Amino acid sequence: MFVLMVPLAEKILRPVVVYLALVVLLRIFGKRELAQLNPFDLVVLLSLSNTVQNAIIGNDNSVSGGLIGAFALLGVNYLVVRFLFKHRRLDQIVEGKPTTLIERGKVQNQNLAKELLSHSELMTVLHRQGFDDVDEVEQCVLEPSGTFAVKRKVPAQDDVQYAELIRRLEHIDTRLTVLAGGKI
Repeated sequence: MFVLMVPLAEKILRPVVVYLALVVLLRIFGKRELAQLNPFDLVVLLSLSNTVQNAIIGNDNSVSGGLIGAFALLGVNYLVVRFLFKHRRLDQIVEGKPTTLIERGKVQNQNLAKELLSHSELMTVLHRQGFDDVDEVEQCVLEPSGTFAVKRKVPAQDDVQYAELIRRLEHIDTRLTVLAGGKI
């Protein structure tokens, strides 16, 4: 159960190689794999983890081997993230650039196609963020991390009401201060 069946160096090297290969492959196949997952994307990611399992653990099914593999994966991820944090230019190359999907209320169809997103998937993203129509959107950007940054053309009704409430409270505060003779 705890006896390693594969040399320690191989146990550490296997997860590192698989990790680096997966990072490169996910970078090549785009931000969509990280963005809103449809059922097909989810199946691919789940199958991918199962596919590379044997490449990571090899013939070793011991607890020690699994823990060493997990430690190697977490360790290489930690080192890569720290390295990229200190080297922003390289980080931009590895992560990629943001893609503008909507600009001034107009869908950028060529960018949508580049990211393999359908119009209905884009509308689903907008609906989840509280938008009813593309016309309400000033800009929508698909970030390299797979998140969508959506900017509204006009402030949301809740924001307008909140600002008005704050303005009125400040006015009341000013009037109370005047009535109290500045003693509040």
